[in-house]
Amino acid sequence: MSGKILLVEDHEEIWDFLSRRLKRRGYEVVLAHDGEAGVQQARAAQPDVILLDMNLPILDGWSTARALKAAPDTRAIPIIALTAHAMSGDRDKAIQAGCDDYHPKPIDFPKLLTQIGTAIGSGE
Repeated sequence: MSGKILLVEDHEEIWDFLSRRLKRRGYEVVLAHDGEAGVQQARAAQPDVILLDMNLPILDGWSTARALKAAPDTRAIPIIALTAHAMSGDRDKAIQAGCDDYHPKPIDFPKLLTQIGTAIGSGE
């Protein structure tokens, strides 16, 4: 399975780790390091799925998700929220902001791959 993934993440060790592992699985990975760049990259790249860190500089993940879901050209792209704040209620908050799925950090890569596969499959 392949596809294009937009990874919006500001921590270098996380985006480095994730992008290398996703590329090895055959995915094309586009990176953005803040929410504003994430919105621009989503419009330009039209990825199959967006992995969105919720704790971002400039425009946070919640605002980024709302902006993406409000725009006709990015509304249909599935968003998986990545957050270190695995508090009860965070998942609901992410879904309310427009995210389609939720993945708490630290990243469980096999589980994340399953979520990506599901998101891309549902977008077809």
